[in-house]
Amino acid sequence: MKIGISANNGDIGGGEVMQLAIARALRELGHEVLVIGPQTPSDLIDAAQAEGFATHAVPGKGRKGYLAGLATWRWRNRQMLLWCNGLVPALATAGMGERIVHLHKLPEGAQMAAARIAARGARAVLVPSRYMQRSLPFKTVLLENWTDQIAPRGEVPRWENLRIGFLGRTTRAKGVHLLARAVGNLHRQRPVRFVIGGESRFENEREKMIVEETLGYVAPLTDRLGWVTREDFFSRIDLAVFPSVAPESFGLVVAEAMAAGVPFVVSDSGGLPEVAGEDYPWVFPRGEADALTRMLAEIAEADQDANVAACRKRWEENYSPAAGKNRLARLLESLEVTA
Repeated sequence: MKIGISANNGDIGGGEVMQLAIARALRELGHEVLVIGPQTPSDLIDAAQAEGFATHAVPGKGRKGYLAGLATWRWRNRQMLLWCNGLVPALATAGMGERIVHLHKLPEGAQMAAARIAARGARAVLVPSRYMQRSLPFKTVLLENWTDQIAPRGEVPRWENLRIGFLGRTTRAKGVHLLARAVGNLHRQRPVRFVIGGESRFENEREKMIVEETLGYVAPLTDRLGWVTREDFFSRIDLAVFPSVAPESFGLVVAEAMAAGVPFVVSDSGGLPEVAGEDYPWVFPRGEADALTRMLAEIAEADQDANVAACRKRWEENYSPAAGKNRLARLLESLEVTA
């Protein structure tokens, strides 16, 4: 079957990473895939073309232009099954032909009303976590995310000079300011390096200034890598920390750390502990810098071999490309979508 999969953004964030992963799995399952996204910015379309996918770049200026252009394209191509990878394409194409709506982020405020409209008439509304299922007031189907293959690094952490890593957008919602405080506190007890992979995309200037001021206090301890590959980032650290303050709908970086064989600490925000697993020991209350400091000190003294092995096994069973493709195949079978 020919399946179009339409983007929420032209930039590549977590939802767009999953869009490409879904496109790969659909192709491996025998479907003809068309990747649809904004003409500007073109990051997603460029990445899809580099992987050999057929693409359609929607012209239009800004979010409103993309909404209008996507609606026009869909009206002319209503016969194609459309996988709406986010609220934006789902709303733009509401009521137009056969659709699968995939929400990667929990709608907030006025977005909830938009999500209700977008979900009408869809074959299914997919969400990546049970946390999101519990939080939405309409019927959804669970389709957990998965990651690319990441080879476990296989090295012994150098705990005597602890390298603590943060990967993601450097925003308050992601808790990087909180981690900076905890790193500063921990540095009073032992030598520490703070390794940051990522930048402040999608944030306004005021938010950026607040975060940068906080990071300035630990600048002498910090290595800022900017946008970096997962493999490069994980090879540079001993311990990853994902301290989100805002509720996370899933936690792709947690699954990536599990794949890479890197110990990690997470906040109890949204779906993060769900990805880590019910019995995962290194979970702290979100927003609590002192609790995070204590946990970092504890994990630095703990033997991580068994924990790392258990996490890698959990990744293979739940979040590997093979696990994701099998999950997708079962979903498509249940929706009677055949190649």
